[in-house]
Amino acid sequence: MAENVNPLAGQPAPPELLVNVARLITTYYSDTPDPSVATQRVAFGTSGHRGSAFATAFNEAHILAIAQAVCQYRKQAGVDGPLFLGMDTHALSEPAFASALEVLAANGVETMIDAQRGYTPTPVISHAILTYNRGRKTGLADGIVISPSHNPPDEGGFKYNPTNGGPADVDITRAIENTANAFLEKKLQGVQRIPFGRALKSPCVHQRDYIGPYVADLANVVDMDAIRASGVRIGIDPLGGAAVHYWQPIIGRYKISATVTNDAVDPTFRFMTVDWDGKIRMDCSSPYAMTRLIAMSDKFDVAFANDTDADRHGIVCPSSGLMNPNYYLAAAIAYLFTNRTDWKKDAAVGKTVVSSSMIDRVAGKLGRKLVEVPVGFKWFSEGLIDGTLGFGGEESAGASFLRRDGAVWTTDKDGLIMGLLAAEITAKIKQDPNKFYETVTRTLGKSFYQRIDASASREQKKLLGALDPEKFDAKELAGEPIEKKLVKAPGNGAPIGGIKVVAQNGWFAARPSGTEDVYKIYAESFKSEDHLREIQKDAQAGVSRVFGGH
Repeated sequence: MAENVNPLAGQPAPPELLVNVARLITTYYSDTPDPSVATQRVAFGTSGHRGSAFATAFNEAHILAIAQAVCQYRKQAGVDGPLFLGMDTHALSEPAFASALEVLAANGVETMIDAQRGYTPTPVISHAILTYNRGRKTGLADGIVISPSHNPPDEGGFKYNPTNGGPADVDITRAIENTANAFLEKKLQGVQRIPFGRALKSPCVHQRDYIGPYVADLANVVDMDAIRASGVRIGIDPLGGAAVHYWQPIIGRYKISATVTNDAVDPTFRFMTVDWDGKIRMDCSSPYAMTRLIAMSDKFDVAFANDTDADRHGIVCPSSGLMNPNYYLAAAIAYLFTNRTDWKKDAAVGKTVVSSSMIDRVAGKLGRKLVEVPVGFKWFSEGLIDGTLGFGGEESAGASFLRRDGAVWTTDKDGLIMGLLAAEITAKIKQDPNKFYETVTRTLGKSFYQRIDASASREQKKLLGALDPEKFDAKELAGEPIEKKLVKAPGNGAPIGGIKVVAQNGWFAARPSGTEDVYKIYAESFKSEDHLREIQKDAQAGVSRVFGGH
């Protein structure tokens, strides 16, 4: 996050910040994107197409075009099994769901929707795809999640998950993006659709119980018996998101001592506290957005929240308040690789290049191989499917791991199991996850980690995204010789989309934002807060010199 914190940060959202839902939905239907304007075109980032209807970036035309592009991709790729369709609680998700279903039904796609027309978390869609496809060679399923993740209430999102259950890779998203933009340019000529009422009654649209199968399977990935037997007191805040109707069935089935602290669903998200920049954002890794649950930390042995599509987690401990996401990843890895005895003995630890190097040290202590990949959970899908990765995690509080028997659970991030894992750790270790982290890392040093944003033009972001490491001319980082300048991830050789610079006791990575005129600096020191500030200062100075030379 940036260093300039808004005065409203951590305070209840004032009325003037609340989105006018009626106007937002009217704008979704009434405004038409101009494909000659870059910001109004379909653009798939690491998590699909996102934007606000108010900015003419997420409107009916976008969704109709993207849905038809998905239908064409499926046909070309030979994907002819069911498509699992889910949505979250953002105001734009319901109309986008309707638009997508109109197209899917018109194209004869066998589409599975929630039987109650309810909300479906991202990991539940991934779980459904993988469960259906298990043992099949033909007729494979895929899915769509309509959600902008933790983004503000005026935004919408559309993500495609192919037959591997994880986020689509760049080849697929580029094909969908290009086809969708061609439809926009032709004013939707070639897009097939039928009215929503007919689509719901179409013989190719089927109602499905998403909640039951996912909830029943949880005991195969988390030790629910241990959680129940321990009586560990758990607090859960869905932050008004798609997991809201999953927690009571979980509590009831497994008879765990858990309390849902807020079960409200409101598209204005008026119950949120304001994030660092003065916006409402359902970011469960932000102490400002998590103010209410943090204030309850002494009422529970462990508490957690999920973002709006429940693919992220935020862990609150009595000993620390909101746990640093990197610390929890390291703690989860230490616990899982010690306690999951049926996993492959050579199953590796997966992390992104911008995640804490404490994970490297924990993996080394465990004697496990580390696989370091670019940002994006799609890079973990293959390893989770074949069991060569036991765990994949991102610094942005997203992760998933294998079933207890070593088989794949999800290939997308699963915030529900990461929250339940925190309860399992507390139950089995008799310490909250933060105290467990301190125990695990006592001999591994102390991490000082932060992500900040710095301004950058579109041209500068493009330059940074394709940077030649030789153009970064610094020889030292915070007084230490630079050991490595990386533009490709060590784990798979894929481009980072920026640069990572490593010295003995610290590192930084710089990557352009896909949606804002900033670049992100991820930095870590194993010496001190002051050393971290020096790293950040040297990082910005070095990147500025790169920008100034062009």
